[in-house]
Formats: sequence, structure tokens, C-alpha cells
Amino acid sequence: MSLPHAILTALLEKPSSGLELARHFDRSIRYFWSATHQQIYRELGRLEDAGLIRALPAAQPARGQRKEYEVLPAGRAELTAWVAATEDPKPIRDPLLLRLRAAAVVGTDGLAAELRRHLELHERQLAQYAEIERRDFPPGRGADEDRLRHLVLRAGIELETFWAQWLGEAVAEVEEMGRL
Repeated sequence: MSLPHAILTALLEKPSSGLELARHFDRSIRYFWSATHQQIYRELGRLEDAGLIRALPAAQPARGQRKEYEVLPAGRAELTAWVAATEDPKPIRDPLLLRLRAAAVVGTDGLAAELRRHLELHERQLAQYAEIERRDFPPGRGADEDRLRHLVLRAGIELETFWAQWLGEAVAEVEEMGRL
């Protein structure tokens, strides 16, 4: 049920149209919660039907005009309750880890190349996060919302750092096994 909460969060940050929301997801939220444009538009309809958001009145009525949405008090209350709710961590479901486990019984042919590919992808993501941090969170920015957004980014940086380090070790281990 996190997509509606992601949309409510984005709309509280700035009332937006569906297209603007989709772009916002593509620029930032997608790093930790993905959604297609169709999913976003569908969810906007559900949130509006539930009385959690509303389309802002258009300055001038026009056919095919985009709707801009804002969060209603019920939507803010829903998001506030969700933030305070408890939720257990989700177990890791990563096919690469399962493939490593399978390699223990069928062999490691081709695995080192795939591990190196994953390592490159995680290093690229880490570099992108570092650039976002440099650009968006210069020293001295201390507003609470900035601090919390930076904390989310730091989680991404730490995760990518972990994966890059672990994958480097995994590549070395698999390559050593191939030499034996």
C-alpha cells in the first residue's frame, strides 16, 4: 500500500498534475519506490474517489486540460497515520543471491561476468547518488525536510556502497574458484 502514500507525500511537497507526479517519480522517488505512469494515474483516481485528494479548480475551463491535485485533510491524516504505523522489514528477495546459491550445486560458469556486470551497475548508481548529494545537499542545508530527504539519500548511498564492496568480494571469490 505504499504507492498511495508515495503520491500523497509528493502532493504534499507540491500540488501537481499526473504528468508532473510521474516526472517527480522519475527524478527522485523511483530510487526507492517505482511506479509506472499508468499506476500513478490509476492511483490518483482511487485517492480522489476515497476523498484523500482533489483536483484543483482550473483557472479557465478547457477541454483536455490537465488536472492538478492537492491533498485534502483526510489524505494528510492517512499519511500521518501511515508514517506512525509499525511495519516489519521485508526479507531480501534478490535473484542474484539465489543464483549464487544455485551455483554451489551446478557450478559457476558465466557467473563472474554477471557479478562484474552487477558491480558496474551498483558503482554507477553510487556515483549518481554521490552527484545528487553534492548538488542537492551542500553543507549548511539544515531544514528538517532537507535533513530527512538527505537521510533517505544516505540510505541509498550506504546500500550501494555495501553492494559494490560485497560484489567486489564475490567476483574475487568466484574467479578464484574458477582457477582451482
